[in-house]
Amino acid sequence: MIRLGSRRSPLALVQARTVAAALRGAGHQVEIVEVVTTGDRDRAAPDKAKWVTELERGLVAGDIDLAVHSAKDVPGVLPDGLELVAASVREDPRDVLIGAASLAALPPGARVGTASLRRAAQLLAERPDLEIVAARGNVDTRLGRLAPDHDDRLDAIVLAAAGLHRLGRTPDDVVPLEGPAFVAAPGQGTLTIEARAGDEVALAAAAVVHDPGNWACLRAERAVARALGADCTSAVGAHARPVDGGLRMTGFVGAPDGADWAVDTREGADPEELGAVLGERLLRAGGAEMLAAARAEVDVTGDEGIAEQHQELREDGAA
Repeated sequence: MIRLGSRRSPLALVQARTVAAALRGAGHQVEIVEVVTTGDRDRAAPDKAKWVTELERGLVAGDIDLAVHSAKDVPGVLPDGLELVAASVREDPRDVLIGAASLAALPPGARVGTASLRRAAQLLAERPDLEIVAARGNVDTRLGRLAPDHDDRLDAIVLAAAGLHRLGRTPDDVVPLEGPAFVAAPGQGTLTIEARAGDEVALAAAAVVHDPGNWACLRAERAVARALGADCTSAVGAHARPVDGGLRMTGFVGAPDGADWAVDTREGADPEELGAVLGERLLRAGGAEMLAAARAEVDVTGDEGIAEQHQELREDGAA
């Protein structure tokens, strides 16, 4: 029996059921174990570990065998004794605008909803006149804020194309955000599987959903995030795609207000090396100052001490 850990949100459970179906198709018995994370209880908590810490505790304790994550939610450093072991085929990694025919079509001062600092920085880089409004909750809650009679109505919202597609909730008026600044979050559109290091049974099971080409892309994108020291206070993007002889990857780093931003593109054969080089180039292009300014504005520990919890888990490892 493979115990597959998942957050309890509708999107997370859809993703877990997709993985479970693939495992069952390969002959495995599977039980989905629903876990409530700090992020489910408090979406405003600022640290990325809020989405994964409780699942990782389940792996360390032996309560689950595999954990399914949206790859963009996984911190750059994992607890000792745990590792990412698989990456799915990638869905559309782009962000999409809902509620307007295009970004240019929005009126001056339009209210656009997102809970992502990266998306906010990218929107303001393109349209500094926009009012960016925090929009949290599940997909239906966010879409509901476009209704004309909503008390806190938005003119448009930005969501990930992949999540909408997996939920079967893609509206007719979706417009992909295109342009130099619009670089997806590292891992966006990819599901990744985390397991205990050395668990050969779990590793063999996870291979059912593994896509080697996208695994290389994910490794490169995560290497950029590590090189930049990215977290939930960071407006950072990284997107890699296979090319002859290796990968081509574009990285983005921006100030929260969109006033300053940098983009760079590099090619390379080794994912980790490519990510480290691109990250260093972005830091030298002003990224270090932009990231420091962003961190000065946000308390990354939050009321729940999520950063400290994840640090403790890294130190505890699988002992």
